[in-house]
Amino acid sequence: MVQIGYTLMSEQTPARQLVEYAAAAERVGFDFAVLSDHYFPWLEEMGHSPYAWSVLGAVAQVTRRLPLMTFVTCPIMRYHPAVVAQKAATMGVLSEGRFTLGLGAGENLNEHVIGEGWPPVDTRHRMFAEAVQIIRRLFGGDYVTYHGEFYNVDSAKLYDLPAEQVPIAIAASGGRSAALAAEYADVLVVNDPMPDVVGRFQAAGGAGKPVYGQLPISYDSDPEAARQRAHQLWRWAGVGGWKVLAELPGPVNFAAAAGTVRPEDVARSVPCGDDVDAVLQALRAFSDAGYTHVALVQIGADQQHPFFGWAEKELMPALRDL
Repeated sequence: MVQIGYTLMSEQTPARQLVEYAAAAERVGFDFAVLSDHYFPWLEEMGHSPYAWSVLGAVAQVTRRLPLMTFVTCPIMRYHPAVVAQKAATMGVLSEGRFTLGLGAGENLNEHVIGEGWPPVDTRHRMFAEAVQIIRRLFGGDYVTYHGEFYNVDSAKLYDLPAEQVPIAIAASGGRSAALAAEYADVLVVNDPMPDVVGRFQAAGGAGKPVYGQLPISYDSDPEAARQRAHQLWRWAGVGGWKVLAELPGPVNFAAAAGTVRPEDVARSVPCGDDVDAVLQALRAFSDAGYTHVALVQIGADQQHPFFGWAEKELMPALRDL
């Protein structure tokens, strides 16, 4: 059975509400929660982007059973991999083993803020592979000294480690990143139903490992209001795939790129309204592609409480049969 999670969407939600929503997701019965790690929102209309790791620490204290994951953290520029390892290990301790470190090669949107430019994709992949190796070694608990092409680590050691090593999830969008995930990851993350990427991951050594995806939905008792809100806040997702999304530097650029995206275009990929069957149909595409976990995103920060009520009474009972 596919496990159903809840996305703590930091780009649309103030920090305190994210913590509140995590507690509600556990109460409603979601199987896990993921939190985005951004410096900027995708669009100005979304309006938020708190520091994910402070939020995670608070979430660990208001939940008791809910597994948590970053979805995903970039360890190649804004954060040094040695610092990511320390943050993740601390989260493993605070959550008592409920934390998975989700990693990805990042987007210009969030990484340009340190003023070092945005490397080409081949360079980013090499940086990412080095970063994951450093994190893995530090999770082992020994002193680590490392001198690589991109990073140096001088006699680093993590003193606060959880009883079991923090699992690492890696985001992939194509064959190259899928092979890297198969080599270094315990979990694969592919947002959309992409059976080819999942197949390459499994063939390269990832068979039997969990596969996580993400499904945006726009719940509302008024389907037209749901469509309009989805267009206002989610139109950025339809501008050309990850090769485009990873390169754009700011919310204004995402808005410009999405200038021709219409509400009906968004509604073709985002279930809008209160039709449980529409959500079930969208989830079956993930299940058929070999996904084991899917995190739902409810679009609109002010719609979370109505969404939780609907999810508890109607959606979650139906999803248990998937």
